[in-house]
Amino acid sequence: MPGIDECLLEVMQLPGARGAALVDWTSGLALGTAGESPGGDYETAAAEAAELARMAAEHRVFAPDDDATDPPVEDVIISNRDSYHVLCFVQTSFDSSVFLHLWLTRVEGNLALARIRLGEMTGRLVLG
Repeated sequence: MPGIDECLLEVMQLPGARGAALVDWTSGLALGTAGESPGGDYETAAAEAAELARMAAEHRVFAPDDDATDPPVEDVIISNRDSYHVLCFVQTSFDSSVFLHLWLTRVEGNLALARIRLGEMTGRLVLG
């Protein structure tokens, strides 16, 4: 089972990956980073992505009708003119307040493949 560094290195092998970070959405702190950072600053990028993740995770409006799991969403996708940002929540045995943030270019990236691989990786990730 991969740890944080191994997981981030594996994420960076995805086509079009520019940067990746494992972030705690309650504190906004990056637990690990790889590649480039959107905006050039890992701390700012982690804090801003955590705001989006926290909103999705804390509001039940995004939850399926028959599900009470935390967080209620699997991932959040933000797109802009030249890239995608995928925030994939990591299920843990403790408070599950961690997500993987992947920054992909639109030209080389494959959003569908990234979602599948991120889901696989977060299931294998060992924290602690």
